[in-house]
Amino acid sequence: MPTPLKQLKLGLMRHDGGDRVMAQVLAAVPTAGLEEVLVAVELVIESGALSAEHVLNVLARLNASPPPETVQTTLQLTEAPVANTARYDSLRGALEALQEAPVAAIAANAAELNHEA
Repeated sequence: MPTPLKQLKLGLMRHDGGDRVMAQVLAAVPTAGLEEVLVAVELVIESGALSAEHVLNVLARLNASPPPETVQTTLQLTEAPVANTARYDSLRGALEALQEAPVAAIAANAAELNHEA
């Protein structure tokens, strides 16, 4: 077994369930490749936070595609954004009113039908 995996195993076996965590790390080898897993394990060991989630997160970051290039545009803001939570609260109130309106109409129709019968 490669040295980084041995070091990880020693660190994980100090805790309950360390064998299951090590199995999760080893399960990543067929999909990510041994070299990539070893690099991720070395980085995790350096950080000191030993967990399968950390190793898988580092693997994902290492294999992530680069961010897209900046897009050039002629669009300009006409007014600066303002943090106005009251505006969002008022929109939420309007949405709730719209959602309740059909329910009230159905209830009114049902009451009307009951009176006619």
